[in-house]
Amino acid sequence: MLSSIQKKSLCQMARKSIASELDLPVDKYVVSDDPLFKEKRGAFVTLHKQGRLRGCIGYIEAVKSIRETIDEMAKSAAFSDPRFPPVTRDEFDYLDIEISILSPITELVSIEELEVGKHGLIITKGYNRGLLLPQVATEQGWDKITFLEHTCSKAGLNPDAWKKGAKIEKFSADVFGEKE
Repeated sequence: MLSSIQKKSLCQMARKSIASELDLPVDKYVVSDDPLFKEKRGAFVTLHKQGRLRGCIGYIEAVKSIRETIDEMAKSAAFSDPRFPPVTRDEFDYLDIEISILSPITELVSIEELEVGKHGLIITKGYNRGLLLPQVATEQGWDKITFLEHTCSKAGLNPDAWKKGAKIEKFSADVFGEKE
């Protein structure tokens, strides 16, 4: 679990990354040099505008430090999410940033292990892979089965693929944002 100071610093880091790409002033964002930010962890940056999803991209695996991941994923969520046009300067002040720092990933042995709201899911079958963060199921009011089905659909699979040889993995996440 991250401290409130660490969470605030990571949110400022993400906002600073987006602001710098938009050539907006960044001097008001003070970012800590916390040693924890050198740890390699998977993480996602999610952007909302007026309560609606505006971008979400991340690393599932711990391939870079938290600092590098947040910097890169904030820019990617703002400018490279294929579902949305790039964020504009006019939108910047209306963005809410949410960050999910992921735990290590483990295989789900039984669906009884799955806790909606606590676990995120990764479902893989062949070349298809889909991921949904823990907060998605809670926000949508899904039960376990619906969560599994939607993760399969996100992977481009039939909703019941989780029953038919797909690899199911779980993770938890420390989820926080600027609204806290």
